[in-house]
Amino acid sequence: MMLYPSIDKLLKKIDSKYSLVILSSKRAHELHHHEPPMLEHYESHKNVGRALEEVVAGDLTIREDSKPEHV
Repeated sequence: MMLYPSIDKLLKKIDSKYSLVILSSKRAHELHHHEPPMLEHYESHKNVGRALEEVVAGDLTIREDSKPEHV
């Protein structure tokens, strides 16, 4: 069970649980393949937890231009 970061803090940064899952899984995949970390210190030892910590810190966000447009 994950206690930190809390879902409330995460949803203040990313407004959708689904977007949060996709963003954190993509970043965890990058970390797994040795991409450089965004933070100096992490509480979590797992890549998904580390990605979520980056979200709470404000270092990992969703770019506005990456959202699909409706026609």
